[in-house]
Amino acid sequence: MKLPRLELFDVAKSFTLHLQGGLRLPVIANVSFAAAAGECVVLGGPSGAGKSSILKMVYGNYRCERGEILVHADTGTVDIVTAAPREIIELRRTTLGYVSQFLRVIPRVSTLDLVKEPLIEEGADEAAAEARAGELLAALNVPARLWRLPPATFSGGEQQRVNIARGFAAERPILLLDEPTASLDAANRDAVVRLIDEKKAAGTAIVGIFHDADVRDRVADVVVDVATFAAEMAA
Repeated sequence: MKLPRLELFDVAKSFTLHLQGGLRLPVIANVSFAAAAGECVVLGGPSGAGKSSILKMVYGNYRCERGEILVHADTGTVDIVTAAPREIIELRRTTLGYVSQFLRVIPRVSTLDLVKEPLIEEGADEAAAEARAGELLAALNVPARLWRLPPATFSGGEQQRVNIARGFAAERPILLLDEPTASLDAANRDAVVRLIDEKKAAGTAIVGIFHDADVRDRVADVVVDVATFAAEMAA
């Protein structure tokens, strides 16, 4: 039996609508699941069910109102819900990877520098980091003529592939994927599936959201229906 890398117990989240007189809008409640090493857990359910909110709570971007989010790092177990900001920053540096739907970059930084940056931060030498960044960009069909250019002017699909390459470059034991294939064509969706399979084979625990049903079916070891965790609006 594989040991879990990530565990959620009785997690709940709501939003306060300050422009509506402080109305409290519950989103999810009683969320519990685990992701083991080498396993891809897919969060399913309709738009607005709270899937992205779960990923953002795991990553520490959203506050969790109740429950536990346990990250089993190499140095010990950390509960994201009660962790200090410095602990969350350290987990992002060593344990938690995250691929969002959008690429946010410094305008003049080249694509190659952007993708290799996480590898440099991990201690890889310049040549090895550049070679690995090039492998990922090539695997995602980003033309070599673009590698030395900043991605700010790339098409949406090209930017997303750069975003994926950067996210997959870092060796993190846990990888969070928020609709990484949403703006990609079939060939590039296939490329992302291959990269996910490689990460699983290497023992990475993955929690992902996938807009495309075919991709979801190909990568999922477990599907968690987030709709079953919908919170009821308080009267």
